[in-house]
Amino acid sequence: MSTSLPPFLFATGIENSSPTIEGGRVRIDEMESCGHYARWKEDFALVQEDLGIQFLRYGPPLHRTWLGAGDALSGPRCDWSFADETFAELARRDIVPIVDLCHFGVPDWIGDFQNPDFPELFAQYAGAFAERFPWVQLYTPVNEMYICALFSARYGWWNEQLRSDRSFVTALKHIVRANVRAMQAILAVRPDAIFIQSESTEYFHAAQPAAIGPAEIRNAERFLTLDLNYGHRVESEMYEYLFDNGMTREEYHFFLESRLKRHCILGNDYYVTNEHLVQPDGHTNASGEIFGYAVITNQYHHRYRLPVMHTETNFRQGERGDEAVFWLWKQWANVLRVRNDGVPVVGFTWYSLTDQVDWIHALREKRGDVDPVGLYDLDRRIRPVGLAYKRLITQWREVLPVQSLCLRVPIVMPSQFNPEGLPQDYWSVQAARRAEARRRRR
Repeated sequence: MSTSLPPFLFATGIENSSPTIEGGRVRIDEMESCGHYARWKEDFALVQEDLGIQFLRYGPPLHRTWLGAGDALSGPRCDWSFADETFAELARRDIVPIVDLCHFGVPDWIGDFQNPDFPELFAQYAGAFAERFPWVQLYTPVNEMYICALFSARYGWWNEQLRSDRSFVTALKHIVRANVRAMQAILAVRPDAIFIQSESTEYFHAAQPAAIGPAEIRNAERFLTLDLNYGHRVESEMYEYLFDNGMTREEYHFFLESRLKRHCILGNDYYVTNEHLVQPDGHTNASGEIFGYAVITNQYHHRYRLPVMHTETNFRQGERGDEAVFWLWKQWANVLRVRNDGVPVVGFTWYSLTDQVDWIHALREKRGDVDPVGLYDLDRRIRPVGLAYKRLITQWREVLPVQSLCLRVPIVMPSQFNPEGLPQDYWSVQAARRAEARRRRR
């Protein structure tokens, strides 16, 4: 199986957030708001033909695709019609999708992230997707697990719209367990699958001496989803916090014993809103960029010791027209700084391909307000940052230093996929899965 690779994963993404608001009565569907359902062929052409990008963060809309739990014999009940069309086109174009299966929302029949059945049901869906699209290798099963739990179950903005530590911990443990179980299900189908976590990288600054304690708590909490996902023991204060708010010993040890870290790349997202000022009473507000991507990424890499990919960033095009371009170059300089520090950085992403809608108010209202952060506007006209990103990719694609051949991500392009070339244990795994299915049917 060929693993001839570009030295660096330059990517963009199609925004597919789908949380519910107003007590679940209203869904924010970014693919619909941004016109992707009608213009997906055009969007893929922009990615490949105009920008020259080979890697795309992309996934089918979960709430439209996953229709029900199904049964052990037939698997989850799904409508694959849109996914069949779009993924066939990605394969035809030889674009490598980083498949984003769950992005801030679940189907109505699931309810929300408080549902304890979500992790196992989602694993069945992830496995069914992998079986239907076996050529797909790169996945982000659940996007920004920390932000999803925070906005849904502590801030009360999305989905369950709850505001307590217990609801936050409940959402968090269900979301991370769903991510882990999905990775296990995908690996059963595609043993060489690679998981690129797209997780928000945060830092909390004490606004004054009396705020040092609350800031330290927040700076420990920011690691919770990745600690659990990678089987990293949480800090003592967080251990007490989790158990005080409903996590059981059995649940905690499930995470410690998962041991999937070797299949992962630490995908981290950084925006100008990712750093915060903490007040003595624990309340926070945005501080703007203080440390920056390089400093915070080094903190996360020191903790997990994994290859890193910058999986999301953007900035609004302002009145001058060059604000987003300046942010792009600042982020790229930070990526090079991190690589020069010895961190194996394997990719960079401007998110997303087009402008987004209603992220100006964090998807808390469905108003149709356009956020001018895309490489293209919603009429698919390229923005200055799109031209700048295109130049950056052209200039750096071949000359970016490769630190070690061993650190090149072993990606199989869609056109090179050959099931017979999968690791030898692939077929034995499949035989075992079929035998288990037959046993359950008896």
